[in-house]
Amino acid sequence: FWTGGITNPLTVIEQISYLMFARMLDMQEDVAERKANRTGKAFDHLFPNTPDGQLLRWKNFRNMSGKELHKHLKQNVYPFFAQLGSAEGEGGERAGLGHISEYMQDADLEIKNESVLTSAVEMVNDLPLTESDVKGDIYEYLLSKLTTAGINGQFRTPRHIIDAMIELIAPQPTDVICDPSCGTAGFLARTMEYLNRVHSSEAGIFTDEDGNKHFTGDELEPYRQHINSQMFWGFDFDTTMLRVSSMNMMLHGVNGANIRYQDSLSKSIKEHYPRQEENFFDVVLANPPFKGTLDETNTNPDVLGLVKTKKTELLFVAHILRSLKLGGRAAVVVPDGVLFGSSKAHQQLRQELLDNNQLEGIVSLPSGVFKPYAGVSTAILIFTKGGSTERVWFYDLQADGYSLDDKRTPLKGEAGNDLPDAIAQWHKYRQMVEGNISASTINTLFGDKRKKAFVVPAEDIAANKYDLNISRYKEVEYQQEK
Repeated sequence: FWTGGITNPLTVIEQISYLMFARMLDMQEDVAERKANRTGKAFDHLFPNTPDGQLLRWKNFRNMSGKELHKHLKQNVYPFFAQLGSAEGEGGERAGLGHISEYMQDADLEIKNESVLTSAVEMVNDLPLTESDVKGDIYEYLLSKLTTAGINGQFRTPRHIIDAMIELIAPQPTDVICDPSCGTAGFLARTMEYLNRVHSSEAGIFTDEDGNKHFTGDELEPYRQHINSQMFWGFDFDTTMLRVSSMNMMLHGVNGANIRYQDSLSKSIKEHYPRQEENFFDVVLANPPFKGTLDETNTNPDVLGLVKTKKTELLFVAHILRSLKLGGRAAVVVPDGVLFGSSKAHQQLRQELLDNNQLEGIVSLPSGVFKPYAGVSTAILIFTKGGSTERVWFYDLQADGYSLDDKRTPLKGEAGNDLPDAIAQWHKYRQMVEGNISASTINTLFGDKRKKAFVVPAEDIAANKYDLNISRYKEVEYQQEK
């Protein structure tokens, strides 16, 4: 693609997505045809059963010459994608294509070079798109190329951070899960991978020739309908991102994910998604954008009622609190300023989290985690809606398995990675809380503030103007130099 003059990696991924989409539609039609032949029952065609309609199928156009192929894709195939959602009928329903075809409305072929186009078609034809978790891996690999792209970096949270947050929350196959600023849908797609891993029987796990394990998620069968249509929600207002994330979910085996065009903080959410805007989700996983300030006149007034500010990082936490059901859980990446900012809005939000909800944990992340495109220090907030906070569990994460410079090279050995320990300590702490172990026992085990994991009583935090900065509570031992 780069030799053919397309240098923006996001455009490359988008163009590959269109070709994968075209091939997958044809594969779905194939499966339906074989089933119809076996059962003798008629079925709803995705592609019109006419010579021209059949030419829209991957297997029938992939061997065209470059010039002919370019014209056919641009004038016939891509416009056909856009109609799929509007003239849905049962064919479109069967493919679960409603939303993805919405975002194909302005799909355009940007590969001008004909030899690049024919070799791209050949390569997509060779991809193993029949195995769902391999499809997911292919797309994850493509998206990982955004990280090296600097400008598009804001769309990507590192995979190992996403995975750690999912482990901390441990979503269930009955949950309804949301990312209010979904980008490429990394949190949602990785949640699907987590569910497959946790809910695979021994018979449902196989190892390929390269020694990689694959999880089929065979124990999720009773929940398939829910997973496919109700479980996953992602909002964003960048149509390129919506296309990429719809595709990402589809390749992870979720055809009907609710990936929607919406600015989560705008007041228009009340009109478009009144149900989802308040008391709706069981789980929210997010790394919301935290660079901007918003125009108050367009911001959802109910969110401003919780915290009066223009700062997006505070507004997002308030919005997430509102959108959760009572007892709903969230893990959210926030910049450190949220933890100790001294403005009235900062304090108001932290007080709301501690007094009227359960702020359960804070994992302090080292400042290089989002390099090369952001050196800001961040933390993961873990909270449950409703109730009040007794104590907050802190973890001082100093290494995430990668160097903390712009290169982010993987480190060898366990010493360079605190994430597995953080997850293990968190689950140990949660078992004690849920097992109604006495506060004194918990304080004995997690009371040493010189360790990486420790707890702080809520009253101590309230006495400190609700300051949640880990360095305010952590005790550092200084060794005397001789």
